[in-house]
Amino acid sequence: MSNINYRSVRPLIDSAAPHLFIETYGCQMNVNDSEVVLSILQKAGFTLCQKPEDAALVLINTCAIRDNAEQRILGRLEYYRQQKKRNPHLLVGVLGCMAERLKDKLLENPVVDLVAGPDAYRDLPRLVGILGASGEKQINTLLSHEETYGDISPVRMDPNGVSAFISIMRGCNNVCSYCVVPYTRGAERSRDPESILREARELFEAGYREVVLLGQNVDSYSYGETGFARLLAKVAEISPLLRVRFSTSHPKDMKDEVLLTMAAYPNICKHIHLPVQSGSNAMLEKMRRRHTREWYLERVARIREIMPDCSITTDVIAGFCGETEADFEDTLDLFRQVKFDAAFMFQYSERPGTLAARHYPDDVPPEVKTERLERIIALQNKLSAESNRRDVGRCFEVLAESFSKRSQNDLMGRTSQNKACVFPAAGHHIGEYVTVLVKDSTPATLLCEVVE
Repeated sequence: MSNINYRSVRPLIDSAAPHLFIETYGCQMNVNDSEVVLSILQKAGFTLCQKPEDAALVLINTCAIRDNAEQRILGRLEYYRQQKKRNPHLLVGVLGCMAERLKDKLLENPVVDLVAGPDAYRDLPRLVGILGASGEKQINTLLSHEETYGDISPVRMDPNGVSAFISIMRGCNNVCSYCVVPYTRGAERSRDPESILREARELFEAGYREVVLLGQNVDSYSYGETGFARLLAKVAEISPLLRVRFSTSHPKDMKDEVLLTMAAYPNICKHIHLPVQSGSNAMLEKMRRRHTREWYLERVARIREIMPDCSITTDVIAGFCGETEADFEDTLDLFRQVKFDAAFMFQYSERPGTLAARHYPDDVPPEVKTERLERIIALQNKLSAESNRRDVGRCFEVLAESFSKRSQNDLMGRTSQNKACVFPAAGHHIGEYVTVLVKDSTPATLLCEVVE
């Protein structure tokens, strides 16, 4: 049993089940982490609520990958400053990467009562108990070389119950010069494959029809004799009705064995997110990406040789330290060669404590960063539109995930290639596999009709 003093935590709510509200920002890993936190705190007696106004405890799970992500969190804390004026008993905690990066500095904010890093979630019942009993602010930002939360079954917060994230590893050893993740999530460690398979089976038996295997670099997964290709196969073998996706891959570690495994199993989705970050070898070396432009293009060629129908998406940074116009043109040229189906595109944001912040001046003017980002967005919009137009007239099996945002008469699902399809519900339901014919497209969506 937990030692939480519930009356101190929130006397205005039923002391037998104090209410918890969780806000999640950032990547898919953070979504999964919030589900782990919910599992831990439910066992400690908390009940999830849907509005922060109803909560005894608000936890904000944060991202630190870019400055604007942190600024958004700081703005959100201002909102909770007003909430605390209305409810002085409200407790506010900051979790995740921003908590790990800023540590005690966050506690200087009068709104913040608790700070917990990504490896400290098991300690939350104790931290909240002390906070509730004494009113003293609490912090735990110790990183671990062993913690994977592999024995915890996350409590899923997706109301549709179709797709779920499974963390297969934590941390990162790559230490790209621009990236704060190794400092906020610690060293890389892989999770016991049997615990991953148990979680995947539980999800399938509960009605889920898709799992997404998560890691900062899934291709480097290794536990005993099990590498990532073997893990993929084992998860796919749970049932042909269970779709398997994964994210994120690293070009330096993307092996043919993984590609051949993907090709061998129809239920392993034919989509690879392969961040390139830059098309310039000079920038890639400065970024410490440990792959070259030539290596990346060879991996893309191999993917398309083994799986011609595989979609490829990427991440790219515009305006990294010292990037010249020629360097940026190399990136545009690589985009034209690869013809990515989609991309996440950002301008460089210096992160304190990283190798780049310590060794390279952030010397590309903000207006140049913005102009380059706009150019690459325009190019990718064109490439995405072309990619989707090529699918017009084709049939796909999609997994219906939700109702369309525009109409409750339409469903939204994704192809194996991770392309969003909108089609008439017409008696079909969320969680069902539906065969559709693409009739038209936009740069972001395939517009379809159902094939009976």
